[in-house]
Amino acid sequence: MSESPERHLHDHQPVGHRLPVVLGLIFGVVSLVSLFDPPAGRFNWFLELFPAIVGIGVLVVSYRRFPMSPIIYWCVFLHVLILLYGGHYSHAETPLGNWAKDAFDLNRNHYDRVGHLALGFFPALIIREVLLRKTPLRHGGWLVFIILSIVLAIAAFWELLEWWVTLVVAGDVGTAFLGSQGDIWDAQWDMFLALVAGAISLFLLSRAHDRSMQAAAIPATQPTG
Repeated sequence: MSESPERHLHDHQPVGHRLPVVLGLIFGVVSLVSLFDPPAGRFNWFLELFPAIVGIGVLVVSYRRFPMSPIIYWCVFLHVLILLYGGHYSHAETPLGNWAKDAFDLNRNHYDRVGHLALGFFPALIIREVLLRKTPLRHGGWLVFIILSIVLAIAAFWELLEWWVTLVVAGDVGTAFLGSQGDIWDAQWDMFLALVAGAISLFLLSRAHDRSMQAAAIPATQPTG
């Protein structure tokens, strides 16, 4: 009887199997530092980081049965660092964004835009890996279309979440979490940037993602063109 690919994955120690542990420890240390007297307040920090904490929890719980490829853990780690920096100061008040605003005579702190670019760029590969491993989908137009549709859905849901939080949480915390900075097209720009970032991620990293899955002993899918 032939051995299933998933069983083979469980029995094989993937390349870089310590990577999630190392990145998780770094995340824990940076989180504790970031949580110490954040200018935006601890409640805003929690609001900004809650989705990341949930996502990391899912990765931890599912690791034994569904370990991801190394590139995914790097994507999650980099995304969380972006969220941590924004959560510490609030995305609209980050020093880096204020520096860019003054240096380039911009009309707003654009770190919030960086956060929404990350919301499309990094999750696109996570979605890609889940679809390739758990559905009949293979490389091609339908895979790209479905990934980008999910990315856009996530970006739209995040805008709804910002709206709901602003309605429920009064005062500066709700305004800081919304982060529109007076831009009436803020939600549209955020969703558009997430979609564009998702497309760029697939264009730049799909081959590297395939190699990362192969290196981690994840059953190979059909090669890209």
